[in-house]
Amino acid sequence: MKATPVPEIEGAFLFEPTPHADERGFFSRTFDAEVVRSSGIDPDGFSQDSLSRSARGVLRGMHLRSGRGEAKLVRCSYGRVFDVIVDLRPGSATFRNQKHLELSGDTQVTLYVPAGCAHGFQALTDPADVSYRIDRRHDPAEDVAIAFDDPELAIPWPLPPALLSERDRQAPTLAVALERV
Repeated sequence: MKATPVPEIEGAFLFEPTPHADERGFFSRTFDAEVVRSSGIDPDGFSQDSLSRSARGVLRGMHLRSGRGEAKLVRCSYGRVFDVIVDLRPGSATFRNQKHLELSGDTQVTLYVPAGCAHGFQALTDPADVSYRIDRRHDPAEDVAIAFDDPELAIPWPLPPALLSERDRQAPTLAVALERV
């Protein structure tokens, strides 16, 4: 497994596994504590794993947590997603930068999203499964959402949004959301 910094977002990393393929398919290590640790991330700090399944076009995000934020490891375990992170940490050298990338079950690449960054994705396949390893338990009182179509962010979503949660439909602009962070 190889760790590669994401230059657009300070503290973000891509963890790229080395799959071992044969006539049966493939085997791939999707998490390696030593590689994560060598990137300056405490692998023992993660406390919750979650999984979402989405149909093609479903858009989830943009989400982050208030307070001390939430760091997460994100991986598309099946299908493909257009993934987006936005640095919303005022003291960061990459404040307000964005990174767009495709995550897929074919590559099993994991994205590390630092605390204080907004995250979202759109499913490009039907279905797309996304796994999250989160550094603290979910507290709905700390949820912050930003409008996926906020003109200040101008995220180039590849498909028209097929389905949005009520939370994402009602999400405020970036300027309003930043007041809660």
